Amino acid sequence: MIVWLNGTHGAGKTTTSALVQQLIPDSRVFDAEKVGETLMDIAPALPGPGTDNFQHWPPWRPLVVETARHVLDYTGGTLVIPMTVLVEEYWREISAGLAQHSIPVRHFVLHADQDTLRGRIAGDTVLGPDSPFRLQYLGPYAEAARTWLHDEAEVVDTTHITPAEAAQQIAEAVKGNDG
Repeated sequence: MIVWLNGTHGAGKTTTSALVQQLIPDSRVFDAEKVGETLMDIAPALPGPGTDNFQHWPPWRPLVVETARHVLDYTGGTLVIPMTVLVEEYWREISAGLAQHSIPVRHFVLHADQDTLRGRIAGDTVLGPDSPFRLQYLGPYAEAARTWLHDEAEVVDTTHITPAEAAQQIAEAVKGNDG
């Protein structure tokens, strides 16, 4: 099974994924961003779109599917994937690829209101305060949430809860589905 944690930057995906992994037996965190980083390291650079966002390169999506599939074939269990996907076509491609391999996916969106997200980004100690990279995704996230994303996933509002509380909510939802 895959537990996919979606949402924009600052929603708490990375922190929450590590906590979810601790709560779900036989689970591992798979950072699909590393697949993108590998593509970004190819020299000379891949042609076409993608220099600002590796998700735009067509190989990224099937490589995420294949990597997840091979890891699950090797280890079994659950993969927790913290990854922002805001383009509906990309999400459909990934979820269809996983479905082709009969891999069940629980898709969660970690949501917070815009003021909370801006506050978290302002206090970010990883990319630094007010990261332009993180700020540029607030608008696209709001649009995706309004038009398709919240309809495609289980929304966990992190505005007033801790990452540990969000992880507990996700783990309980996943475990509740197993029985």
